[in-house]
Amino acid sequence: QGQLVESGGGLVQAGGSLRLSCAASGRTFSRYSMGWFRQAPGKEREFVAAITWSGTSTYYADSVKGRFTISRDNAKNTVSLQMNSLKPEDTAVYYCASSPGARPTTLTQSTRYDYWGQGTQVTVSS
Repeated sequence: QGQLVESGGGLVQAGGSLRLSCAASGRTFSRYSMGWFRQAPGKEREFVAAITWSGTSTYYADSVKGRFTISRDNAKNTVSLQMNSLKPEDTAVYYCASSPGARPTTLTQSTRYDYWGQGTQVTVSS
């Protein structure tokens, strides 16, 4: 049984930065691709970023490309999301998730992930 725990959320002004972390346990997450999704009030959960198990390939939603960076440390079983130049529209609950072998091109789809964290709130004020 695996577990993912996010941390690092908070309140920040527009233009600021936050770094989210996701700690994985109970499973060899180093073998799995990992992703970040977010859900704003009244909206569906949307893809933010993903990284393959080796870390050699990363994928981003157009809305965050150039501002967010996903990375992983397999030795520490952690995945991070560095968020810069934050905008009020980035306000959401952010979730990390693991994907057991999905093709990299499908990592934008939430249905490709089997384990999810509980989420961490990110609020960007204008």
